[in-house]
Amino acid sequence: MSIAFILIGLVLLVVGGEFLVRASVALSFKLNVSRMVIGLTVVSFATSAPELLVSLQAALSGFSDISLGNVIGSNIANLGLVLGITAIISSIAVDREFYRFNWPAMMIFSIALYYFLSTGGNISRLEGIILFVGLIVFLFLLIRRSRRKTEIAIEGIDDSLKDTSNFKMIIWLLIGGVSLWGGSELLVDGAVDLATMLGVSERVISVTMIAIGTSVPELAASVIAAIKKEKALSLGNLIGSNIFNIASVLGITAMIQPIYIQSDQILTNDIFWMIGVAFAIAPLAFLPKKFLFNRYKGAILFVSYVIFTGLAFLG
Repeated sequence: MSIAFILIGLVLLVVGGEFLVRASVALSFKLNVSRMVIGLTVVSFATSAPELLVSLQAALSGFSDISLGNVIGSNIANLGLVLGITAIISSIAVDREFYRFNWPAMMIFSIALYYFLSTGGNISRLEGIILFVGLIVFLFLLIRRSRRKTEIAIEGIDDSLKDTSNFKMIIWLLIGGVSLWGGSELLVDGAVDLATMLGVSERVISVTMIAIGTSVPELAASVIAAIKKEKALSLGNLIGSNIFNIASVLGITAMIQPIYIQSDQILTNDIFWMIGVAFAIAPLAFLPKKFLFNRYKGAILFVSYVIFTGLAFLG
C-alpha cells in the first residue's frame, strides 16, 4: 500500500500541477499580464506547487527531512538526471545568460541554503522570508534583463488559454488545488511507511524516489522533445526550477513552519552533492567544447546521479 500511495500521490501531483498551470496562465491573460512576465513568474510558481505542497505537508506533519530531501533531491535530479539524459539523447546549447546571471544566482541560493542550515540546524521563519525576498529580487532582475533582449524565448505558455471561460478556469483551480492537496497527503504518508518498511530513513526516500517522481514531468517532456529533434530543453528553465525550489518551496514552507534538520546526512552529504553538481555544470559548459552539453557531458552528469542514488541507499 505504501508504494500505491506514493504512485497515486505522484499522479495527483502531476495532474494538479498541470491544471494549476493552465488556470494560472488563463487568469494572467485575463488580467492583461504580459506574456514574458507570465512565463518567468506565473508558470514558474505554478510548476513549483507540487514540491511546495509536499514540503509543507511534510513539515507540518513533523517530517522535516522529507521537506529538505524533496528540494535537495529534486535539484540534484534536475541537473544530474533530466539534463544528463536529455544531453545524451540530443546536445543542448548554452547561452551567455547561463554564466552571466542564471548560474551565479543558483549558486548564491544554494550556498545561502547551506549557510542557514549549518548555522542553526534549521531554516527559521526569518530565513524563509530572506529566501523568498531573494526570489523576488531575482525575478525583478530577470524580467529587467529579459526586456533588454530583442528576442525572448518564453516556453510553456499556450496562447489558446486566452479564450478560457471563467467557469472553466474556476474548475481547473479546484481540480488543481484538490489534486495537489490529496497527492501531497498520500505521497508523504506513503514515503514514511515505505521508509519504515525498508528500514531506511525518510530522507533516503525523499532525496531519491520522491525527487525522481517530481522530476518525471520535466524528464518526459525533455526526452520526447529531444527524440523529435525539437528544442529539447532550456538550461535556464532547469536552473530557474532549482532556484524556485530553494527560494519559494523552502522559503514559503519555513515562513509557515520552520524546517529542522532531523538527519545529519542532509547537511554532511546531500547538500554537498546539490552544490557540487550545480557547480560542476559551469566547467562542463566550457570544457572541452564551449557552450554545449553533448553526450559525453550528459553521461558524466547521469553517472554522477546514479552514484548519488546508490550511495543514499547504501548509507
